[in-house]
Amino acid sequence: MKINEIFYSLQGEGRYTGTPAVFVRFAGCNLRCDFCDTSHESFEEYTEDKIVGAVSRYPSPHVILTGGEPTLQITDTLLAALHRSGRIIHIETNGTRALDDNMLQQLDWITVSPKFGIPPVIGRIDELKAVFDAGHPEFIRPLEEIDITHSDCRYLQPCDRGDARLNEVNLRECIRYILRNPRWKLSLQTHKLLGIQ
Repeated sequence: MKINEIFYSLQGEGRYTGTPAVFVRFAGCNLRCDFCDTSHESFEEYTEDKIVGAVSRYPSPHVILTGGEPTLQITDTLLAALHRSGRIIHIETNGTRALDDNMLQQLDWITVSPKFGIPPVIGRIDELKAVFDAGHPEFIRPLEEIDITHSDCRYLQPCDRGDARLNEVNLRECIRYILRNPRWKLSLQTHKLLGIQ
């Protein structure tokens, strides 16, 4: 498997904000978002055993499979091996790829972050975390009625454009949207605010 990095930190976004977790960042993605803030193209080849071994060096049972887009590479056997090692498996995905029922059952938590208004096809969503860009608020409307397993886990995250003025507009408009549409909650990238990975 092509792994960009494995590291230990605090989850910075969504429901599990502040939770210690081992992040397994898979290289590559099937989308090309102009606002992507993750460098995920470089990689080292890992076997499933090497991934489990690297994860096992850290004390938290919470493992977050992220990317890039992890559904391009994860397997039933990797998920089973992580479970055997006592891990809770959380995936962060754009939701554009369907997973079979066996994989869905092995994932303990699924965070879907749709992009460009593309409707998710993954089959189960525990947490919906959408990037809010004031220049494209129409991307949020189609997500309003998506079924999720935890109705209180619908988050909007202001898009980080790397520009202080644009970021201020995105935050202000995101808050305004949430106040008008209270099914959503605000999610901030707290790891950036704290200066941690």
